[in-house]
Amino acid sequence: MSLKLKFYNFFKILFPSSYSELAVFIFFILFYGTLGWYIALDYRIIFDSRIPWDSYFSFDNRSIVMTGGSFERHPLSYYFFNWIRELALFISDGKTNAVFRLALAWFSNLAISLSILQVFKYLKNIIKLPNSISSLLILFFGFFSTNILLSFTPENFTYTLFLLTLYNHYSAIKIKKEQKTPALALTLGGITIGGLTITNIVKVFIPILFEKNLFRSWKNLGNAAVRVLLACICFILLYLNRINFKYQYIFDQTNRQYEKFSNVKSIPTWDMIASFFLGGNILFPNFIVRDKHNMKGFHYKALIMDVYSSWIPYVFISILLIFICWSYFKNFKNKLVQVLMISFLIDIIIHCVMKFGLHTSYIYGAHFVFVYPLLLGWLFYSYRTAPKTLSFLAVTISILLLYMTLNNYFRMTEFFHFMNQYY
Repeated sequence: MSLKLKFYNFFKILFPSSYSELAVFIFFILFYGTLGWYIALDYRIIFDSRIPWDSYFSFDNRSIVMTGGSFERHPLSYYFFNWIRELALFISDGKTNAVFRLALAWFSNLAISLSILQVFKYLKNIIKLPNSISSLLILFFGFFSTNILLSFTPENFTYTLFLLTLYNHYSAIKIKKEQKTPALALTLGGITIGGLTITNIVKVFIPILFEKNLFRSWKNLGNAAVRVLLACICFILLYLNRINFKYQYIFDQTNRQYEKFSNVKSIPTWDMIASFFLGGNILFPNFIVRDKHNMKGFHYKALIMDVYSSWIPYVFISILLIFICWSYFKNFKNKLVQVLMISFLIDIIIHCVMKFGLHTSYIYGAHFVFVYPLLLGWLFYSYRTAPKTLSFLAVTISILLLYMTLNNYFRMTEFFHFMNQYY
């Protein structure tokens, strides 16, 4: 295949290639863009030079924009955010003003809108769902709290969601065509996805497990091992170069971070899993205003999420979880479903079993929220010849979508009230 054709195929995957895909992309970029435009121009919460972290929902906006975040969790994001920051400063004529905030918001908007597009392409082109079902699921996904927040938030998670959805779509195409993931794609995936959040690098290698005849031939197994090894070597060398090959720093900082983010006992574990890990990424829970300071004498107000106070959100999350499990067991022999669930299982182990950042796991939603609409898509697909079951699923998702839209709209009005008071 010629280089020109490879570029063409890549851009065809990346951008809209049909009228329905273009409609989805335009709808969300305008929807999220309007929200980000208003917040960026009228409020300083997206980027305030005095506030490095936690102004809303534990996002580290200023810290991430200026430094890319901590090297032990986000090893190569420093380089990525250098480009983002410099481009935003170029647009704002070197000032961290409203134009600078608007540029950051629109970069985020573009990344999230393209993420939504990747999920829609998967539903339409990989699962082969009709546009009506794909549109319902993409609306459902588009109004998740994670997508709403990240659409104007300059964070690692914003771009992680885009890269994960893009790579997942790309690898699904390869598996469906019974083709191997090229070494170059694997290496780029490892460097970009793992570079923004190190734990996600494992997800880059999951699709290789489902390549055709992988375990039936030593040649195929060896070929896969070489591709994985090459990707790991490139990533490790770049990572070590980032910290001047002082590898002991990685272990020291990782231990400190684990202790810091894994010892919260004020909330029962089951409720943190339900309200933060499973729920907070989709359905906004209650909000709490807290006092914070930047360790240099400046005090400010921060907004964080609390657990659900009503039984209805717990029912909402339970229904959604039942549907996800239903889809998994119904499509257990489907390689693409296994890729999605293994990817999700990695986050379950990190946050729910190891309890890393469980009390703030709603901010990690970008690592796995795209799994929900895709598994729901496979559930619809498995009942494509059962009209009554399809109608039941469509009606249930529509009711969940209505409740989620009303809930998230109401919570966003609280968010604007918070900004009006303090930002």
